[in-house]
Amino acid sequence: MSTRNRISFDERGFCNACRWMEKKKSLDWKARQNELNNLLNDHRSNKREFDCLVPCSGGKDGSYVAYNLKHKYNMNPLCLTVTPPLSLPLGDENLKSFIDSGYSHISINPENETMRLLNKLGFEKMGFPYYGWLIAIQSAPITMAIKMGIDLIFYGEDGEIEYGGSEETNKNPIFNIEYMKRIYLEGGYEKVFNSKELKNKDLNFFKFPEISKSAEKIKLTHWSYFENWDPYRNYLVAKEHCGLKESDETNSGTFTNFSQNDQALYSLHTYLMYLKYGFGRANQDASIEIRRGAMSRSQAVNLVNLYDGQFPDEHMDTFLNYYKMSQDEFDAVLDKWANKEIFEKIEGFWRPKFKVA
Repeated sequence: MSTRNRISFDERGFCNACRWMEKKKSLDWKARQNELNNLLNDHRSNKREFDCLVPCSGGKDGSYVAYNLKHKYNMNPLCLTVTPPLSLPLGDENLKSFIDSGYSHISINPENETMRLLNKLGFEKMGFPYYGWLIAIQSAPITMAIKMGIDLIFYGEDGEIEYGGSEETNKNPIFNIEYMKRIYLEGGYEKVFNSKELKNKDLNFFKFPEISKSAEKIKLTHWSYFENWDPYRNYLVAKEHCGLKESDETNSGTFTNFSQNDQALYSLHTYLMYLKYGFGRANQDASIEIRRGAMSRSQAVNLVNLYDGQFPDEHMDTFLNYYKMSQDEFDAVLDKWANKEIFEKIEGFWRPKFKVA
């Protein structure tokens, strides 16, 4: 969708995600493989217990990265999970199965009320219902890496490159804290932290470390820079080798059942994405399937029109209890973030003025 932040289109009408799809077919992956080998060799160590750190929820992507580092490249990764708010039983089970499949792992559990307040502030001020957790999955791994003497952190895919966004990391695998704040946190880090509601709260796992020699040594990178990223392949590897289970039913708002099964707030996140930009979880999944050659556009259009923009009603009471909001207060936040140029409210529900065709 042209509404996506940082997206661009060429003279053919191809967005940068589809241009990246084209480029990957002729990219010199061998050269990038050599870059990866050099990076790993620079950080392989007999002096410390762990060579690198992998943020991982127990889902398909982090599991895939950790599996390859350990079994293909003979690295010793430390895996780290920032426990999500409103975790789901399937996500908890998958994380346990991942750990049991042979990985050293740390769970980070930030103070619950601080997490709740940051998530509520993010919901209200940024339209991000798990903004506090989004901060923590970036700040806490860096903090722990410094404490553990680890200088290399691997995230999964570079969403900006894969899905249409900033192209700053197209030719450079390394990014920094400033990039995280500006792109992933969409410049709202200070806005949320300046709230008086956070006074005297425990913010240790939500603060990025001060600039120091230790912080500057850390290399932050994405696995997708070095290897052609394929979410479905990741799922198959994680299922076979890490005990990953998919949901018995399709996830709320989409036709898939094998990803983002760790927390209830993700479904609210993708619903807000739909209200803000006009594309939801089904559109996002279908676009990925088209680009990986697993689905025709006509099939995708049918699925998007069938599933996209569904509100996760099954979690409504959970959301209200978590944010400590009334139904009217909750609805007012949704109304605030709904894009009035592409949606109109009819009989209490936001309906699109557009049609995907």
